[in-house]
Amino acid sequence: MSRRFPLLIVLLLVLAGCASHPPDEDSTAKPNTEATFPVTVGSVTIEQQPMRIVSLSPSATETLFALGAGPQVVAVDSQSDYPPQAPHTKLSALQPDPEAIAGYHPDLVIASADTGGLSAALAKTGVKTLVMPDAKTLDDAYQEFIQLGRATGHQAEGESLAQQTRDEIGKIVADTPKPAKPLTFYYELDQTYYSATSKTFIGQALAQFGLKNIADGNDPAISGGYPQLSAERILQSDPDLIFLADTHCCGQNAGTVAARPGWNTLTAVKNGDVFPLDDDIASRWSPRIVDLARAVSTAVTKAAHAG
Repeated sequence: MSRRFPLLIVLLLVLAGCASHPPDEDSTAKPNTEATFPVTVGSVTIEQQPMRIVSLSPSATETLFALGAGPQVVAVDSQSDYPPQAPHTKLSALQPDPEAIAGYHPDLVIASADTGGLSAALAKTGVKTLVMPDAKTLDDAYQEFIQLGRATGHQAEGESLAQQTRDEIGKIVADTPKPAKPLTFYYELDQTYYSATSKTFIGQALAQFGLKNIADGNDPAISGGYPQLSAERILQSDPDLIFLADTHCCGQNAGTVAARPGWNTLTAVKNGDVFPLDDDIASRWSPRIVDLARAVSTAVTKAAHAG
């Protein structure tokens, strides 16, 4: 999920900065002689295996390295902070600069959106752009693993990664104790109470555990599946669990939540069921969604045993 909330947009833009231009150097990646090209992914036909990939999507960056395509990646955007060995730059995915991107001499650019007509601008230089939009469901995420595998000459690895991730999450869900009664939860994206409904990728991931989302009931056509709740609604809903996906960006934790006016009366706060999450893992549709499933499983297990 790409965060598109006022506070977070400002934070990302400040961090993005200006892109740098590296010297023209050959990629150390070696072509996969077993890969079959050309391949068509979406509306983009890739004639030969890309050896100089620029990723402007943190989720795609993580997936590329999980697929074994890391040696083919020559640059990633400023928000792609995982894995550590990724070639980090100051390139901005929110305000992409075609000239700065072209300075890395890519043969394929991967982005989560065609921001500012990026595809057309790069096409003038002969560079193709593969847009991998935000995953709306877990199946979307698995499909993107496969598509990235095909686009980079790692089709078998993409299919294997999708199946392995699906299987691991399925096992985590199956092994998680079932509470005596359905648990309700509030999922916080930032301190202004933006949340995620069950219509979203995040909401679907949590719904597997049989949890009831207090953000449901909002028209997804209006909110995009990410409504801004009021403090009154959250207090009235009195969720059993609170998940915080604004720990690193915004310094939120169990203590700051309890200090909010009236929040110390919430069941989740009184029972110690406020769970900080890694912001990145909680907002990216990469193979690390397995880690998100584990974190949710831990929360549900604790609450189930307490009940």
